[in-house]
Formats: sequence, C-alpha cells, structure tokens
Amino acid sequence: MSGITKELDILKQLFENLSETDKQAFLTSVSPKEQVKRVIEPRKITNCPHCQSTHFVKNGKDCGNQRYLCRDCKKSFVEQTGTILYGTQKDIEVWEKYIHCMIEKYPLRKCAAICGISLATAFVWRHKILDALQNMMNEVELDGVVQADETYSTISYKGNHKNFNLPRPAHKRGTRATKRGISKEQVCVPCGINLNGLSIARISNLGKPSLRDLQKVLNGKIAKDSVFVTDSLRPYQKLSLDMNLSHIRIPRGKRAVGTFNIQTINSYHSRLKNMLVHRFKGVATKYLNNYLVYHNFVNFAKDTVTNKETILLDYIRKTICTIRSADISKRSAIPL
Repeated sequence: MSGITKELDILKQLFENLSETDKQAFLTSVSPKEQVKRVIEPRKITNCPHCQSTHFVKNGKDCGNQRYLCRDCKKSFVEQTGTILYGTQKDIEVWEKYIHCMIEKYPLRKCAAICGISLATAFVWRHKILDALQNMMNEVELDGVVQADETYSTISYKGNHKNFNLPRPAHKRGTRATKRGISKEQVCVPCGINLNGLSIARISNLGKPSLRDLQKVLNGKIAKDSVFVTDSLRPYQKLSLDMNLSHIRIPRGKRAVGTFNIQTINSYHSRLKNMLVHRFKGVATKYLNNYLVYHNFVNFAKDTVTNKETILLDYIRKTICTIRSADISKRSAIPL
C-alpha cells in the first residue's frame, strides 16, 4: 500500500505543476463531463472591479455568493461582478446548456427552447459570450507556418432599425452586390492562421485592402522568424518585411511553391462562408466580427467539443467583459 501511496503523491505533484488548460484537458480525458464541471475553480479576486484597489474584505454571502467590500471606494462586489454572468439571474447550469448549444452551432430558437430562455435573451447571450471571446483572440500570436489571405462579405444592414437611413434600396437577403468584382459594397476580412489551429480575423475596410488595412489585423500578431505564406497581393510583401518574416508568395495561377500553399486558409474561408450563409442564414455586418471569433473558436481551433465547452465556460466566468444588453444592437452598421 505504501508504494501505491507514493505513486499517488508523485501524480499529485505532477498534476499541480500543469497549467490550468492542461489540467482541464487531463481531467476531461479521464473523467465524465459531469465531474469536470466540479473542478472549475472560481475566479480569484485580486482587486476591486470598481477602483482596482487591493484593499477589500469579505462581506457576508448573498444567495450563496461570497460578497466583498472595498475599503477604498466603499463599494461591494461578488465574483461575477464585471463579467457577463453578473446580473443575469440564471443558474450556471443554464449557461452550461447554452454554451453546449453554441458549440453545436444550434440556431437561436433551438438554443432558447433548450435553455428555457426567450429568443431575445438567447441573442444577447450569444453576443456577450462572443464579445468576451474577442479578448481571447486579442491574445493570440501565430507562429510557425502562417498562411494569410482575405475574404469578402457583402454589406448587410440587417438589424439596423431605429434612427437608421438605409444608404441603398432595400433588397432580399443574399442578393449579390450590384458591382462586379471587389467593390466598396463588400467588407474585407483579412485572416491569418497557422497549422496548429490558431487563427485571427477581423473586418478591416471596404473593398480591396491596402497595407494599412492589413496592418490593422495582422501587425504584431505573428511571431518573428515565422514563415509567412500568402497570395500575390502586393501589400503582403511590405508587411512581411516590417514584421521580419520569411515570405513565401504564391504567384497568381499557381497553387503552391514547393511544399508551401494556402489551401488551409482557403478551407478556413470555405467553412466560414458555410457557417454564415447556410447555418445562420446570413448575419448583419455589424455583428460579423463576433461571428469571425465564433468560427475561430468553434470550427477551426483543434480541440475536442467537451474541452471547448469547459474552456469557454471557465473563460467567461473569469474574464472581465462589461458589455450591456442595451448596447449590443446600437453598434455601428459597419464596424471599421
């Protein structure tokens, strides 16, 4: 028995040395999902979310939640203060169901029915979660072989109703742009991916991108000495020089240069369009950035469905994101 005890002690020490992500991955591989939920630790409170002071004390409990009182600003707060879970009046189990629905890419009506919430609440929750995920994408740095290319989406003014003048004649959803080729009727979305399942994408401009437009999305997001693989668009050359990258340029009319190609990012674009057009039946341009990060995390990231659900739940519980429900629909029609 002493030998078994010693081995358990060694395993415990090795487990404690793992990162939080690796702990979750290990527990998911050896435990059913119901047990993994119990190991999600509460967010460690290090400062007051109102004034950032570190001088605070415990101040009783409210509905099972530990409350704190800041000694400097005299305001009270709980673990959820500053996160998207604060003030939702729904148990964490409902959020777990909703995150499962998101990972499965269910439509909003199905999400609302499964979780027992209204359609409007399902819509707001989706974009609150995706707003929090924007913080995760901002921390991504691509390395190794990095493929970059841009894709285009026709501007959609869906969802703009109050105090909004449509700048063009109304038409049915899915109607093509009136001008052929790349024009100002389309938003440009530069994308960068590596072969490990990391990706970044964001709206940069209308029409064909310039160097400055590509810099908005890719500058500082690629590690030095990475291999940068792109098509023949000229601004990528200057961008690669500025970021000290080894640049492989695929000439027009060719699919590859040696072993290098841009087939992975072409597949990324194809899966993105399939999700936007066929799964969600078109999305408003003002919400497109959120659906890009949705695609990055749900479709492209390399991980199991169970791990993604656990990571996402843990992330929204610990990430400060103070977007209000009333502000979601007030976003600019074209977020440039």
